[in-house]
Amino acid sequence: MKIGELATLTRTQVETIRYYEREGLLPAAPRSDGNYRIYGPEHAERLAFIRQCRSLDMAINEIRVLLRFKDSPSADCGDINTLLDAHIELVATRLRELGWLEQQLRSLRSTCAVAGDAKHCGILTGLSQAAQGVQAASRPPLTPHPGHRTGAPR
Repeated sequence: MKIGELATLTRTQVETIRYYEREGLLPAAPRSDGNYRIYGPEHAERLAFIRQCRSLDMAINEIRVLLRFKDSPSADCGDINTLLDAHIELVATRLRELGWLEQQLRSLRSTCAVAGDAKHCGILTGLSQAAQGVQAASRPPLTPHPGHRTGAPR
C-alpha cells in the first residue's frame, strides 16, 4: 500500500508517518518503480504499536526502547518494567503539578467574581503580580516529559 493508504488505515497523518521513519521507529519502506513508498502489513502493525504508546504519552525515546525489545522477543523484559515504572512516576508527578496548577487557577479566578472594567480585574492584577515575581517564588517547576519535542507529531 502507498503512504496515503497506510495513513487512512492507521488514522495517522502522512507527515507523522514520515516523522516516525526519520526517527527510525518505522523502517523505511521499499520504493516502487515510480519511487512511491510501498508499505506492508508489518508497517501497519508497527505503526499501530507506536500510536498506542503515544496515546499513553510515551516519549519517542521510550518507544524506541520498547521497539528494540519487541524486535528481540527472547530478551529479558526487566528493563521494560523499569521503563514503565519510570513513566508511571513521571505521570504521577505531572498529575500532582496539574493539581497545583488547578488550585492556582481557581484562586486566581476567585479574585474576579463580578465582571467589570479590565483596569480593576483581579485576574489581570494577579497575573501581573506573578509576572513580577511576587507570587512566582511559591510555584514548583513543571516537569517536562523526557524525549518530548515541541511540536512532535503524535
